[in-house]
Amino acid sequence: MASLAATTLLWRGTVLDRAWRLNPAAYRRLAPLGSKIGLVFLLLSTALLLSGVGWFHRRLWAWKLAVVIVATQVLGDVVNLARGDLLRGATGVVIASAFLLYLFSSQIRVEFSDDARRPSRAPKS
Repeated sequence: MASLAATTLLWRGTVLDRAWRLNPAAYRRLAPLGSKIGLVFLLLSTALLLSGVGWFHRRLWAWKLAVVIVATQVLGDVVNLARGDLLRGATGVVIASAFLLYLFSSQIRVEFSDDARRPSRAPKS
């Protein structure tokens, strides 16, 4: 979605602009910022892509990047709550916090530790 937003904000007038019908209020707020916010969404989509690729390779830096991304989402949802958007804010806080707790679970932490990537040094028979 971040790459779609980036594309439609950087290159206006494409068939992809129809996607904004799903959230016209967001478009009204973002459109005046134009290419500046489009570049921010492009950077976000790049960070998400890198995190996803690193995640599947069980890289510790990808786990850290995922934690930062999800923690930022939790913070944004708390801001939504404070601004009075109770349903969206509360739903976002619950879902993103659950995912953050999952990231900090011992099973996931072990998967991304340096020991998990080292080859086994079992004695040869």
